[in-house]
Amino acid sequence: MTPLAETAWVFFKLGVLGFGGPAAHIALMKQECVERRLWLSEAEFLDLLGITHLIPGPNSTEMAIHLGFRRAGWPGLIVAGLCFILPAMIMVGLCARAYVFYGHLPAFAGILNTIKPVILAVVLQAIAGLLKPALKTRWLKVLALLVLGLAWLGVDELGLLFGAGLLTASLKALQSREQGLRRALVKLYLIVIPLMTLPTLLLHGLLPQSLSEKTALPFALAPLFGFFFKVGALLYGSGYVLLAFLHETLVTQWQWLNQTQLLDAILIGQVTPGPVFTTATFIGYLLGGPWAAAVATLAIFLPSFLLVALSQQLVTRLRQFPLTGLFLDGVNAASLALMGAVILQLGQTALTDLPSLGVGLISALLLIVWRVNSAWLILAAAGLGWIWRS
Repeated sequence: MTPLAETAWVFFKLGVLGFGGPAAHIALMKQECVERRLWLSEAEFLDLLGITHLIPGPNSTEMAIHLGFRRAGWPGLIVAGLCFILPAMIMVGLCARAYVFYGHLPAFAGILNTIKPVILAVVLQAIAGLLKPALKTRWLKVLALLVLGLAWLGVDELGLLFGAGLLTASLKALQSREQGLRRALVKLYLIVIPLMTLPTLLLHGLLPQSLSEKTALPFALAPLFGFFFKVGALLYGSGYVLLAFLHETLVTQWQWLNQTQLLDAILIGQVTPGPVFTTATFIGYLLGGPWAAAVATLAIFLPSFLLVALSQQLVTRLRQFPLTGLFLDGVNAASLALMGAVILQLGQTALTDLPSLGVGLISALLLIVWRVNSAWLILAAAGLGWIWRS
């Protein structure tokens, strides 16, 4: 199998089996690309993960695009992203068609409930494997615990990532007597602070000035494309941030959707495998059928391909300079801590009774001790959920 064909197969498979959101997707990618296929080292994977967290857009999709480039160059960059997105796009499109026809969502609850404990075990295994390369020093271990606590309290993820990087670089520069390092620190702040604030300022500039102001807009493909392109290019954070942004523009300002439709769109994006941003596919289908679904999907994911292409050489360049390398070390430790926060949140909803706890423990044993392929565990859990639902 050629590198490009292998890339297409790996990310199509991950797109089909990728339940559980970005943390789970990244865990599956680590298992597939680092442990099973040896495309790159754990340290290189961590650097890519850190950069992915620093740019806006869907983290797991951007990680897939990065890994595709590592395996098969520029064609791999495109193929990996498309193959990861396509299965989710098709499934969400079919759900949207059923929603329009029947007036309600397909029943996913039984399947999702049995998959959640398996996903929890997969993410836990990925975090365990990344602990050693990410937390290389005592300071990085302390930093990861601090970020974990702040993330649990609801502190902004982007602030934690940039803050961890700047703090790690600052401590090194301030402890050193070299004036060159201190001048480099000032330059780092002058670069990083605008990067932290610019997307937020642009995003707020695109939102309505007041939720009470309603400017209804007739539906058309051009504003649909423009709106979702801006979302993909500027939005950081979880599905909850996406929900707030979509609500303010599509429900309150443009009045294209009602609240129930928007909540159902977000739900479908979360319970189907693959990127959560395929919520755009569902919304596009509701508004204008298959063509609008394709336009919305293209618009929200196109910035990810562009941003990854632009940032492709950034990791190598960062590692060439002491302070920027330390900045990336801090970002990597914070990224791992944020995955740990996801574990805690997912555990509250996944391990609700003895059967789910049993599924989670058995999955963890099979993954960690016997190294069973997680794809088989996810398929088995989905099958059990389907039987239980029936």
